[in-house]
Amino acid sequence: MNVQEKIQSYLEMEDEKLTYLAKAIWDHPEIGLQETFAANLLADEMEQAGFTVKRDVGQMPTAFVASWGEGKPVIGILGEYDALPGLSQQLATTVAPVQQGGPGHGCGHNLFGTASLGAALALKEAMIAATIPGTIRFYGCPAEETLVGKTFMAKDGVFDDLDAALAWHPGDTNMVWHGSSLAMNSFKVNFYGVAAHGAAAPHLGRSALDGVLLMDVGVNYLREHIIQEARIHSVITSGGQAPNVVPAYAQVWYFVRAPNRAQVDEIYTRVLDIAKGAALMSGTTYDIDFVTGCYEVLPNAVISDLMYEKMQELGAMSFTQQEIAFATALQKSFPAGSREFSYTNLEKTTRGGLQKDDLTRPLWTKVLHHAPTPIVMPGSTEVGDVSQITPTSQLTTCCWPFGTPPHSWQITASSGSHIGFKGMLYAAKALALTALDLMTKPELLQAAQAEFATNTAGRRYVSPLPDGIVPH
Repeated sequence: MNVQEKIQSYLEMEDEKLTYLAKAIWDHPEIGLQETFAANLLADEMEQAGFTVKRDVGQMPTAFVASWGEGKPVIGILGEYDALPGLSQQLATTVAPVQQGGPGHGCGHNLFGTASLGAALALKEAMIAATIPGTIRFYGCPAEETLVGKTFMAKDGVFDDLDAALAWHPGDTNMVWHGSSLAMNSFKVNFYGVAAHGAAAPHLGRSALDGVLLMDVGVNYLREHIIQEARIHSVITSGGQAPNVVPAYAQVWYFVRAPNRAQVDEIYTRVLDIAKGAALMSGTTYDIDFVTGCYEVLPNAVISDLMYEKMQELGAMSFTQQEIAFATALQKSFPAGSREFSYTNLEKTTRGGLQKDDLTRPLWTKVLHHAPTPIVMPGSTEVGDVSQITPTSQLTTCCWPFGTPPHSWQITASSGSHIGFKGMLYAAKALALTALDLMTKPELLQAAQAEFATNTAGRRYVSPLPDGIVPH
């Protein structure tokens, strides 16, 4: 048995344990920075396997780094495990919360962290068997959904000595994510006024809500004068408590997104000027509560091509008739046009291999080839920060039915089923095989690093987080 076969054999033997871990995390969903159960479960598992575990990374009790081996190369595998609020769901094909309004794994992170852990363990076994030098790291990354985990870990410097990083994400197809994303700032603007009786003495008051509303008007005018690829989202999180009381406090929360970090910084500066103007107009004061910020993803073609090669070697996935029936029933609950929307996105991100018949199949089995020219996806991820520090690539595997709406109860249901567990095992194999080649074929790693050096043009990573900020 060669070392590649040993990796696959090890993961097949550990399938039951990995499924147990993923299901346990699914049964105990926890939102960002509260993932005590999941983080301890995975960190303890790594310690029992002989990894050295450093906990409380980046000022976050649920962040950890598990290391095994010594010397170069140092290959990192990223894992996540936070759930989403309001997406509690049983293993059912109709809406059936376990806890009304409770959290659920509507993004499949119970699978994400577990597959990455499995890949790290399998790689360790291969390194022992073949006396392969180097260091493998598993990163337990909390709070991805709020874009907090990896940004604070990056600011803490835990990725700085990596030679390459690998990641994946559950999805509805099997392919490499060779694309970028939007850089982002998340911040809250707090306005402070003077309370007064709204009818008897309004002249004595200064409305903090007026500050928020004037600011939002200004931001709406700003939208006409920024690049069309940028996005500004907002919600008013606090606007007062009664109409007859002039609000002394109000808050608005913004996301500013754009294709690259410099564009976000420029727009953010202009938004802060609007806050200043709104405060002057309303006679209030304000301050900024900076929540988080992240970079765009910098894809690495060398590692992306290697990942695709490993997925091709693994071949197509397969599902039982029972799993197909479950997926088909879930698809019946999708909003109209969901599958067509997913298919249209695939046409932009792949280089062929699509057929209209694929729309009729509830579960994707074949491996698609990613498009050579990366496109910018409309969302944001703090994998982007890691990709600005070291060559990084990520893949996706079929863990839920084709066309499943993002962040939905249907994803929660599928992520706790054998459909999700099969996709998880496939991802673990692909990650471990990719990492093995980066460990044992220095020419591949050198090529990935040369591409990274060209794309960054010598620019060093600078955290978008202000000094003194804490995760929240």
